[in-house]
Amino acid sequence: QVQLVESGGGLVQAGGSLRLSCAASRSFFSINAMGWYRQAPGKQRELVATITRGGHIKYADSVKGRFTFSRDNAKNTVYLQMNSLKPEDTAVYYCKLDSASGRDYWGQGTQVTVSS
Repeated sequence: QVQLVESGGGLVQAGGSLRLSCAASRSFFSINAMGWYRQAPGKQRELVATITRGGHIKYADSVKGRFTFSRDNAKNTVYLQMNSLKPEDTAVYYCKLDSASGRDYWGQGTQVTVSS
């Protein structure tokens, strides 16, 4: 069993920044990928960014150039630096771990609210 704990959400004005963290209860050694997803009210959960075990990062077009995904293997933690935030970035942000066994794990989510 893997536990993921997100933190760093909050309320920020448009144009501001936040950094989300996701701490995993296990090493990244046996994972395939980790990702950040978000779900706005009344909308489906969508991909924000993913990072593979090899370090390849992919971003949704809507966040390219504004968000940066990084990881600290020593701390089993990934980060999502979010700059130039827009009201449409308002959502609950979730961390996801794709394990080598094929099982997926999700965090509890952290709320990000961007005011105009």
